[in-house]
Order: sequence, then structure tokens, then C-alpha cells
Amino acid sequence: MPGMNGFATIQELRKLPETQSTPVIFLTARSEPEDVAKGFELGGVDYITKPFHGIELRSRVRNHLELHSYRVSLEQKVLARTRETTILKDITILAMGELAEHRDANTGGHINRTRFFVKALAEALFEKGKFSDILTQEDIVLLYKTAPLHDIGKVAIRDSILLKEGRLTAEEFAEMKKHTIYGEEVIDKLAKMAGEPMAFLECARDMVGSHHEKYDGTGYPRGLVGRNIPLAGRIMAVADVYDALRTRRSYKKAFSHKETMYIMDTEDGRGRHFDPDVYDAFLCMEHEFARIAEENSKGIK
Repeated sequence: MPGMNGFATIQELRKLPETQSTPVIFLTARSEPEDVAKGFELGGVDYITKPFHGIELRSRVRNHLELHSYRVSLEQKVLARTRETTILKDITILAMGELAEHRDANTGGHINRTRFFVKALAEALFEKGKFSDILTQEDIVLLYKTAPLHDIGKVAIRDSILLKEGRLTAEEFAEMKKHTIYGEEVIDKLAKMAGEPMAFLECARDMVGSHHEKYDGTGYPRGLVGRNIPLAGRIMAVADVYDALRTRRSYKKAFSHKETMYIMDTEDGRGRHFDPDVYDAFLCMEHEFARIAEENSKGIK
């Protein structure tokens, strides 16, 4: 081939998205074993040396086209099945989260708002280059998809506590705090059923078990301190507190965005309840939280 041999040609074809998967057959007078091996190493599907018979060439071309068509069809089926599996998983996660939320009439819309808060805050951290070693675009997707499970452990809390009008007693609050442990147990059972490590379950477990931990170590259930708290929990902590303050409860009104920001800054704040880096990112995009709250205002009155 003038100016470019077959080896160079196939290398160029593999660089282009539209020709990456095109089957390439070498038709050449070069029959040395090294040339044949190189042709296959570069992605050729066949290597035909001259002289050749037309019938044989047509048969080989036809067979390779049929194989290529079958492979493309199979890949499309695999992609379709993968999409179906992903959709089913996402729906199941949302359903489990909604189940926990519907048991507590006081938290209407909490599941939906907090997942949007978590996604927005994680994206802000990513853009600032914070936690670049543990926060990727894939991690942001996992955080968003697993956020609805953060209170799944509440399904194990007695109705007399979960649905109580007014503040909980010390004993009742001690039981309520166990929802983090109960939630971890649910995720652990799912992981055991899966039979192999799954990133979204690991992310969910981190968030479920640590979103009530505080940066200064005064949180629950384990009193973890600082960066010992999983990032998923540190991010959800901000989202959860913000939404709780913005939402009406039987024992309190729903605070405005301005009031919520004041309370979070004076009573919680960076370095006490919240990771300083996470809280600083939150302060830089607080109006995005306000927008999300207004657009998903069920339960906010």
C-alpha cells in the first residue's frame, strides 16, 4: 500500500471511534510467521496470503461479517440487560428509602431532598479538588444513588418512638440512635446475599452508619473523630442537618434558609459537627441548597 502498509492502516483505524470495531482482514503477499502474528496482535480478524481463491476470500469475508454482526447484537443485548439491572437496582434503593420515610410522617420529602443535597455538595467538593484521592465522578454517582438508604434502619424503630408527637425522652432517643446500627445490619445482609463486594453497598453502609457522627467525636453510634468518619457520612451530615432544620416537626417550626444557616453556623459549624472542608464547600453553594429545598418543598412549611 503506497505510503502506508496494512499494519499502519489498522493502527489508524483503531484510533477512530467509528472504525474501532470494524473487522479487518489482511490480504497480502507477506507470509512470514512474524508478519502473521503481528497482524493478529494489531487486531486483525484474519490473515490471507496471496495467491488466494475468490471463493475462499468471499466465504471468509462473509463469515467474518456474520460474526461481527452477531457480536454487535450480543453487545447491544448485554448493554440493554445492564441498563435494566441498573434501573432495577436504583428503583429498589429508592423503594427501600421511601419505605423508611413513609413510616415517619414528619419527614415528607426528606429522602428526595437529601440525595440532591448530597450530589450537589459532592460535586462542589470535586470541583474544588477536595478529597481527590477518594472522591471521583463515579463516587458522586454512588453517593447520589445510595443516599436514599441513609435512614433505612428506622424501619426497625418502634412506632411509639418513631411517630411520637413531641420530643423524645432520653431513653427513647437512645433507642432512636440505634437506627444507624440497624441500618448497617440491613446493608450487611444485602452484601452477604450479593456474595461479593459491591461498591454501592459499601458506600451505603458508610453513609448509613456514620451520618450522625460529628467531626469532634461527640456524635453516634461510635463517636468517630475527624477523618475517621467516612466521607459519605461527613457529606450526608451536612445534608441531613440542613434538611431537618428546614422541615417542620411536631415540636418545632420549619426554619427559613437564613435561620437554618445561622443555627448551623452557631450551634454546629465547621470543626464541631461538620468536616471543615465539607462545611466550607457548603457555605460556597448554600443558595443551591435553598433552591433544591424550594423545588422539593414537601414537608417544608
